[in-house]
Amino acid sequence: MISSVSRMLFTTDLSVNSTYALHQAVGLAKATGALIHILHVAEPMSEDARITLRLFIQDEKARETALQTRQKNIEQELAERQERFWSALPEDSQHIRQQIEKIEVVEGHPAEVILRRSKELGCDLIVLGAHSHGFSQTFLGSTAKRVLRRATIPTLVVPYRSDED
Repeated sequence: MISSVSRMLFTTDLSVNSTYALHQAVGLAKATGALIHILHVAEPMSEDARITLRLFIQDEKARETALQTRQKNIEQELAERQERFWSALPEDSQHIRQQIEKIEVVEGHPAEVILRRSKELGCDLIVLGAHSHGFSQTFLGSTAKRVLRRATIPTLVVPYRSDED
């Protein structure tokens, strides 16, 4: 049985290589007509960072505002990168943007959130970028390795691509 892709989860860490991985996801969406769900996982603040926040911002409401600002800044960065990405695509590929189902930022541990959201959304494919290049899986990055190890659906890890490539 040949399976088809109708919904994919594209995950971005907002690195340069994630833009290259998005090109691959868009190419697949163009070929298959699949919907794209874009996800960025913001790592939780460390306990040290939370303690520091409590020390320097005594007011609980001000602390909550600072955390909300962190989330908004990530969302704004993701939105700006999306605008730059789509504005650089050729005119004949602009229609693929309509296949984006949702763009979301979720706080959590990346591999766990990616796997959970792919299941909740009923995705057929996960697309993410590798962090580095090398001879073996050791260079994939810990998130990609964890996702590959535990994914129950096909997962495309797009290799690192330097500016010289």
